[in-house]
Amino acid sequence: MSAANRSGSSDNLRRVAIASQAIGFVLIIALETWLGDAARPWQGVTLAGMLVTAAWLALVRRYRRNRRRRLQESDEA
Repeated sequence: MSAANRSGSSDNLRRVAIASQAIGFVLIIALETWLGDAARPWQGVTLAGMLVTAAWLALVRRYRRNRRRRLQESDEA
């Protein structure tokens, strides 16, 4: 796997992370605007979704890094 390809997949994960956080924050603000005080539970659900997405992306990133390390170690052996 080339260095350009590795950074490309990392860039894609970074883009997804930034986009999901941005969408979440916009949704939280929009819910407040549309629903007023009734938005609180939905804002919590949105925040929980943002946290789950961030955790999932961190796991994917760790998995890819470990897999890449294992491949490099097997190539060296």
